[in-house]
Order: sequence, then structure tokens, then C-alpha cells
Amino acid sequence: MHLLQPDQHARRAFLKRSAQLALSGTALPLALNLAAMGEAAAFNATAGDYKALVCVFLYGGNDYGNTVVPYDNASYDLYSTIRGGGVGRIAGGIALGQSAMTPTLLAPLSVPLDSMGVSRQFALNPGMTALAGLFNSGQAAVQLNVGPLVKPLTRAQYHSSDRVLYPRPPQLFSHNDQQSIWQSSSPEGSTVGWGGNMADLALSLNTAATFSCMSVTGNAVFLSGDQALQYQVSTGGAIKINAAASGASVYGSSAVSTAINGLLKQSRTHVLENEYNKVSTRALAAESSVTAALRLTDATLGTPLAATFATDSLAQQLKMVARLINGRSTLGARRQVFLVSQGGFDLHDNLIRDHGTLLAKVSEAMAAFYAATVEMGVAQQVTAFTASDFGRTLASNGDGSDHGWGSHHFVVGGAVKGQQFYGTAPPVSVADTKDSSGIYLPQNQWHVGQGRLLPSTSVDQYAATLAKWFGVDPSEMAGVLPKIVNFGGAGYPVDLGFMQP
Repeated sequence: MHLLQPDQHARRAFLKRSAQLALSGTALPLALNLAAMGEAAAFNATAGDYKALVCVFLYGGNDYGNTVVPYDNASYDLYSTIRGGGVGRIAGGIALGQSAMTPTLLAPLSVPLDSMGVSRQFALNPGMTALAGLFNSGQAAVQLNVGPLVKPLTRAQYHSSDRVLYPRPPQLFSHNDQQSIWQSSSPEGSTVGWGGNMADLALSLNTAATFSCMSVTGNAVFLSGDQALQYQVSTGGAIKINAAASGASVYGSSAVSTAINGLLKQSRTHVLENEYNKVSTRALAAESSVTAALRLTDATLGTPLAATFATDSLAQQLKMVARLINGRSTLGARRQVFLVSQGGFDLHDNLIRDHGTLLAKVSEAMAAFYAATVEMGVAQQVTAFTASDFGRTLASNGDGSDHGWGSHHFVVGGAVKGQQFYGTAPPVSVADTKDSSGIYLPQNQWHVGQGRLLPSTSVDQYAATLAKWFGVDPSEMAGVLPKIVNFGGAGYPVDLGFMQP
């Protein structure tokens, strides 16, 4: 669990005390109403507006080196040498060929500079033509070298033995722990995520708090708040209590289903039985609301959505998010946080064979989702962003890359200040060379060995920028992201600037 500063979190403490009114971890209406009273003044929203954040999590640790790729000749040559490219800037080892990336060349409004002040040019993986198109037309941005940090850290501080003065994120390079730290600021075992924390603050805006946090990819800490609970759906719709579902047949009889439905809704004298039935009743009501919202979407946008999305898992997850957003009025939602995911990125082997295919699915699905928000008229109100366990080594292990730290990520939406890079580009280097005083040379200060990037931007800054756009008040930001209090100094702004007001 992360540690909060009590003087800054009165409302969150109030929520926790309110939660004690609930049994079996299920919030009672009274608790939700009291929480709404406590939260209403802390969230920035105008009457009738809607906003949604959609996290696209890339499980396994995405290889940054072959996602946002150095393209200018000087940088490409360094990249190619490190990754085993061929003579003439052709593909080789785990390096992509330069000419293959010409269709995905990114054309920024201003050429990014790396930490040594050198102008850089980038292209995306050849499979990411759709996302490159969004970037070049201004609907997508790239956040460079972002990853978990407790506080700003240099390479010398990283190697220091003083872990109190120079703390590292716990359990670096561990899949489960880094997934949890990205999603919650704490390692595996955390029970509250920053997506859920944001939703806690917005509960008063939603008629049905159940639909504040919605996952189309199973259980994840990202969507868990102190009061906000994640509601899970599949790509086919709401998950039903089959025996009690409307029109169901049990043992060949609809009467049995009707009887079970009635039993689940009865009041009971035993407090635990009664609470169980309350949970079941709410589940049945939620399933009915989601089904109605999806039915409305299919009636109004069925053909456009069907034509927009591919059939792979990530595309279908994002299609479901689009359908739910279109049904937001039926769901009574004004602020929502969603989670979708794509697995398979732990490519110690077969990087060239598999990575481009995975990224092509991410690119096509995110572009289709953006097109759907345009179709629905909510492009300015919906922002999708990528996250992953960690980046990977720039150095090759022969057929892939190993666990790393910082990585590059994408933000997509009508409110994104697109066609730009944010943050600082790391020099292309895996060297450990030091000067005569034992200090790492400048080009070697932004990795911690083998090209594992030392993040120059923290996950907390990335998340805080999204949270501010979502409506989180600056006074509540530390309650959503406990470590954000360690940032805000020179070079580490709380607002990274990639979102419009």
C-alpha cells in the first residue's frame, strides 16, 4: 500500500470511513451519497460535460527501441550498430531497416532534442502506419522516456548505496511488480490504483457509480479506488448471472430461472444473506443497464463501428469501450476510466518476428477507436494512452531484448496537443564510459546498463497530466498520485503539457 500524507487527504479519509458502512466490500447507497457530498467540491467539471480516459496496457514490457525508432542518419547508425543492423542501413540482428520506416516517419512541429542538445528525428515501427498518421495529423503525441520514479534520479544516484536519499522504485525489472507500480504507484499486492483514485473524486458526477471504472480485460489494480469498484465486461457485453438472466432457461425451464431471479432479490433476515442478495440485485440491474446501453449503440452506430474495428482482441476491446461511451447517457456516466490490454510483449526471443505484428494491432486498434470517437462526436472528450510494465534493453541478447525501465508512450485524442514529442529524448547509447574523474560521460547518463533507460519523466507526471485534464483539482492530486509531491522542480513539471485545457 502506498503511504498518503494525512493533512492532504481529508476527503479520501472520509471515503475510507464511509466504506466501513459497507458489508462484504460492497458500498451501500448511504456511503456513496456521503462520499459524493465530500467529493463534489474537489473535482473540476462543468454542467453536462463528459470525459473518459482509456488505458491501453501492453503487458510484457514493450521494446522501446523498435517502437519509436531513431531515423536521422547519425542516430540511426548508432541504433543499427547496437542492434546488429546490416551495412547500408538495412535490417539485421534486431535492427529495423531505415528505408522500411519511411512510411512511418514522424514530422513534428519542432524537432526534438536529446539530453545533449542534438536534433533527433524518429519514425515508428513499420507496422504502425495508422498511429503515425494520427501523429502527423495532430491527434497523437509521444511522451519520451517515461517510467516509474520515486523522485528525480541520476545514474550516479541510482548506483549510490544511500537508498534513503536516493530511493529506487521497488522491484525494478519484475513484471508483476512493475505492472502494479505503473497502475498504482506500489508493487504487487497494492489494492488501489490511480485510475480508481480519479474515479473516487468523480463519483458525484455519475448517476450510477458502478460504471465509473470499466475493464474489458479482466481484473487490474488500476481501476480500484477506495469507493470506485471496477465493473468488468467482456468483448461480447455484460457478464451475466446466467441462471437468473432475463429469458434464461435452467434445466430446460424458464420457470426455474424466474424462481432463481426472485430468490436472489428477496429480503432476508440474516444480515449476510441479505447483503448477498443486495449484491446480486445490483449485478442484475447493472447487467440490464449495460445491455440497454449497448443495444442503443448498435441501433445508432452498429454499421460504422462494425466497419471500423478489426477482429483481433485489442480491437474488439476498444470497440466495446466505444459502444459503452456511446451509451453513456443510459449508464448515467459523465466521467469514466477504462482499461484494455494487449499481451505478448515479453520478447526475449523472436523480437523481429513478433513485435511488428503486435504493434500493428495496437496502431490499428487505437486509430479505429479514435475514428469511432469522431463518429460519435466525442473526440475532444476521450483520451487514450499507452502504458507497459517497462521498456527493454537497447542492447540485443541475440534474438530479442531483456527487461528494462523507461520507455516511450503514445497519447491519442482530440484534446491532445499532437504532432509533438514531450520529455527528453535519450542519447542512443549502451556504453558505460566515464571521464577521468569517474563520472559517466553525458551520453551515458540516461541508461543504467545495456541501454535500459533511466526515466527522465515519471509515471506520476504522465498520470498527473492526464488527471488534470480529467478534472482532478491540484489540491487533490497527491491523493491520486502520492509520489507527485516529489516532482515539480526544474525539468520535472507536474503538467507535461500534452493535453489542451
